[in-house]
Formats: sequence, C-alpha cells, structure tokens
Amino acid sequence: MMKYTGKYYMIFSLLLRKHLNNQFGKEVTRKALKGAKPIYKDMLEKCEDIGYDNPMAGNIYMCFVFLAIWKAADGAIDYEGYRKVIKDFMTTPPVSKFLSSIDLNDPITLKKGDERMHKMQEWADEHPEYKDKTWDFNFENKHKDGIYYHFTRCPLNDFARKNGFLEILPVCCEIDHYTTEAKHGVLHRDYTLATGGSICDYWIVPDKIANPQ
Repeated sequence: MMKYTGKYYMIFSLLLRKHLNNQFGKEVTRKALKGAKPIYKDMLEKCEDIGYDNPMAGNIYMCFVFLAIWKAADGAIDYEGYRKVIKDFMTTPPVSKFLSSIDLNDPITLKKGDERMHKMQEWADEHPEYKDKTWDFNFENKHKDGIYYHFTRCPLNDFARKNGFLEILPVCCEIDHYTTEAKHGVLHRDYTLATGGSICDYWIVPDKIANPQ
C-alpha cells in the first residue's frame, strides 16, 4: 500500500470544485467530492507501494484524486465532460500560471528537465525494492530537437486495469499534454499503455520550433 497523505486530495479537490460545478452542477459535485475521500484512501491501500519518497509518487497521489472523484459520482460524470473539467483545471489559473513560469524554449531549462527525468530513473536504480514497481525510464537519442523517453511500465495503468478505472484513466494521461503546453512546449505522442499501446512515449519539443526533427 501507499502511505496516506491528505494534502493532494485537499488541494486538488478544492481547485476542481469550480470546474466540476460548471460542467456537472452543484448536486453532482457535492456528491462526488463528499464520497471521494474514503475511495481515495482505499485506492492508496490497494496500490502497490512504489516508495513514499519516490520522485514519481506525486503522479499517483494526484491522479488518484481525479479517479476517486469520478468513482464517487457513480456514473454521473461522463468521460467527455470530465475531459473538459480536467483541461479547464490545467489550462486556467492558478495551475496554468504556476506552470507557465517554466519556458522550455530556454536551452538551460530544457536541459534541466531532461536531467530531472534521468534523476528519477537513478532513484529507481538506487532503490531495487521498488525498481520493478515504479515507472521505467528509457532514454533514446531519436530526435535532433527536444528530449525523448518512453515507459513500458506505469503503476497507474497497472492499478487501473486491476481495479476498474481503465475507462477513465486516459483523461489523466492527457494531463501530460497540458503541462507541456503550459511550459511552452509540445508533447508528440503516439502511444499510451492506458489505450493499449506497448509504451507511453514522450517527445517534448519547445513550441518555438516550427518543424521539429
């Protein structure tokens, strides 16, 4: 099980409320947010531990908030409507304002982003008890521009397939696009594990490059 922390649920459920109200109305929002917290705790208890101090652990803590809210709505939150909620949440202040302070068009910033991803893989290498449970970073020099890596293993995908969340998980995968765009970049992606691909691929390119190679 993953160690419980309430900070992710508190922050993200608070920020999502307005967008849920706009899309689904106050009654659905009230029911979903009221019922989501115990579901969230139960999900963490069922989730395979990847290490509380794992630099990728925040992905689980954040994504589980979205999944728990969807589950608690008991069918009242549809896929396309939830896509809009999460897109609005990610592309408007305060989230968009926070992320936009990072500019991937700056070569130093892009390099630091690449280094940060390598450090996440280094963490897994240094913690063999979690290495086969967490995301596996595979780095390749496939492109002249930007940075590229892919995963063949994703704990969120594994959990969703085992616990009935696979139909909604792709809306969480789309967050990768919104965060990259907010940082003045473009994510080129062909596959995700959640939609049946053998990998989740990431080719991240600064948005001022017109024809990336």
